Amino acid sequence: MSLPAVETLRWEGGVDGTLHLLDQTLLPGEVRFRACRDANSLWDALKRLQVRGAPAIGVAVGYGVVLGARSEGPRDASGAASAAERAAAYLESARPTAVNLAWAARRVARAARGAASRGSDAASVLDASLSEARAIHREDVESCSAIGRHGAPLIPDGGGVLTHCNAGALATTGIGTALGVLYAASEAGKRFEVFADETRPLLQGARLTAWELSRSGIPVTVLCDNMAPSLLRSGRIGCCVVGADRIARNGDTANKIGTYGVALAARAHRVPFYVAAPMSTIDPSCPDGPSIPIESRAPEEVTRPFGVEAAPRGVGVYNPAFDVTPHDLIDAIIADRGVLRPPYAESIARVLAGRPA
Repeated sequence: MSLPAVETLRWEGGVDGTLHLLDQTLLPGEVRFRACRDANSLWDALKRLQVRGAPAIGVAVGYGVVLGARSEGPRDASGAASAAERAAAYLESARPTAVNLAWAARRVARAARGAASRGSDAASVLDASLSEARAIHREDVESCSAIGRHGAPLIPDGGGVLTHCNAGALATTGIGTALGVLYAASEAGKRFEVFADETRPLLQGARLTAWELSRSGIPVTVLCDNMAPSLLRSGRIGCCVVGADRIARNGDTANKIGTYGVALAARAHRVPFYVAAPMSTIDPSCPDGPSIPIESRAPEEVTRPFGVEAAPRGVGVYNPAFDVTPHDLIDAIIADRGVLRPPYAESIARVLAGRPA
């Protein structure tokens, strides 16, 4: 097994550079990058899911604030900081559920405002913004590695592991969160088979997770989403590992639609259910799951998946992008600072305060 050689995104050049995104809507059939030179093109890429996964979204938006601020051509430090704040607010509107998006956008905007407060000129403010975006990028790579180290001991040697959607290298700029745990476990010598829910309606599990794992030499089997409970009942699954787009203070977790059903079935059949995510995915301002905003997607994703007519025209469509798994269905949260256990209100508060998990 080799760690995934997947480049989700890259920034080329200095402040006048370009953000290149691996277009994940074309996978597994084609590997192509989209170049973004302004905030509008990045907003469009976010909405189209050309870049996706909470950590990767955060990194991309960090660079996007630089793109947006730069494109306004600010003349002085205050103007550059204000342009960064406007770019951050605009990019936040693209996708509401993944908290990493707002976290990264505001972090880069704060760096811009801090540089302006020190009397810098516009160029220095843009330089500070780019430095902060690059720091977010580096931290994501390191965070994924830490999640892998902490989570690997939880993966049983032999048997199967069930995952839902894609929380791998394609969802981050490192080795991934949920799949990062599996890569680390495999590197440690454990052998297992991954069962990847196809993840309707956009098939991130079938298109992305299976593509990524097969490239890394980890055995992977794709199954339809509605087959997961039966598989969990069969005894072939040793644990479930998924990612997260937002974790509330009490441990309630938003992830790709269908995750809640997997968690329910896992609990019914006494299979451990783990969530893997960086600390930046924990939202201390959000008390619980009902407070997490859930993005609704276009009805055509259900009625015309990949351009194929799959339902009568004019029917109603229910298409939330995410659901919330209550904390009492989660056996552990694998974070970059360690493994968090119930009661999550206490363990989350402890690590947010800088104490050991």
